[in-house]
Amino acid sequence: MDIIKYDVYRGPNLGVYISVNDDVALIPLGFAESKAEKLGKYLDVDYLYTSIANTRLIGALSVMNNKGILLPKTAYLEEYDFLKKETNLEIGVVDSKFNALGNLICTNDKGAVVSQLFSEEDCQTIKKVLGVEIIKKRIAGFNQVGSVMSANNTGSVIHPETDEKDMKSFANLLGVNIEHSSINAGIPYVSSGILVNNHNIVVGSLTTGPEIMMLTKAFLN
Repeated sequence: MDIIKYDVYRGPNLGVYISVNDDVALIPLGFAESKAEKLGKYLDVDYLYTSIANTRLIGALSVMNNKGILLPKTAYLEEYDFLKKETNLEIGVVDSKFNALGNLICTNDKGAVVSQLFSEEDCQTIKKVLGVEIIKKRIAGFNQVGSVMSANNTGSVIHPETDEKDMKSFANLLGVNIEHSSINAGIPYVSSGILVNNHNIVVGSLTTGPEIMMLTKAFLN
């Protein structure tokens, strides 16, 4: 597993625009094919061009693991049908007014940490589509738990101010090692600048040496 620096749209916030699992990366429509091919090679995945809610904000608006994809209720039927046809994943819609699912859920294939903003009905949908157990919890005071935590099946990084007790609880749920980290030279919203699956890790180009060290400690040890 490697950690590779990369940018999208001339910026380091690749996690806002792209979602990835071990088989496929969901890439915004209009993204340069040469860059999509390079990203697919880095992460050892195929790629699909799509939109979510007719926007490029795929990473912010959707959530994906190796079992399913969660879409917001603002997603278009054509987008739902396309993903249903082109992937072998369970596709589900969270019927919530809180649409930025990528900012509100952190998942791997074992568990998910979800925002307290979701109803019990929402949580049942999350559990069913992703095939995981969940914890509803704030992280470092944030309801936007998906924005301050990122995980694969072996490791996770989390907001630098997260309580150690919470980290232990999340580690047990996800079955991973968790480390405090920031991304892109001090940004605590780690998922904004990282794409991680169980093959490799791609981070924004502003990510510093000390941050790379923390990512290595989390994911590669």
